[in-house]
Amino acid sequence: MRNLSTMKTAIIYASKHGTTQKVANELSTLLPQHDVTMLDAGKNHKIDLTTYDQIIVGGSIHAGMIQTSLQKFIERNTTSLLQKPLGIFLCCMDEKEAMNQFEKAFPEILRHHAKCCQCVGGEFLFEKMNFLEKLMTRKIAGVNETVSKLRYENIKALAQSMT
Repeated sequence: MRNLSTMKTAIIYASKHGTTQKVANELSTLLPQHDVTMLDAGKNHKIDLTTYDQIIVGGSIHAGMIQTSLQKFIERNTTSLLQKPLGIFLCCMDEKEAMNQFEKAFPEILRHHAKCCQCVGGEFLFEKMNFLEKLMTRKIAGVNETVSKLRYENIKALAQSMT
């Protein structure tokens, strides 16, 4: 393993409306001594994990499911992820269901291997939703406008666990 000043960290995420990407960006700023590469799992289908010392993986819940691109990335790379220090985060607005959603989103073997697992809250970004998403958000969550409930303390705890 390299020393801290040259630690190569990959933050691999999938983001529908930008919240998960915002969390990934925040994590990268909280790891100033690391050489951080951010990779969108939806745009980068062939990610070589061997070039990184540690990995952080994050996604978000939409209609009870994590993004398909992240799910496929995890399925293809579980063995490689188990060979590296790992951090995992999930953006989820439903605080009561967040842990259940986390357990459904990430395989047990990865959750147990990870140095840190964090639910980091979420956002409803109405300006980025289509008509159907707005309608469903109003009906299910009872929310009519953009709301942010990001848990910056959980994001910071994840970053600290990876230093």
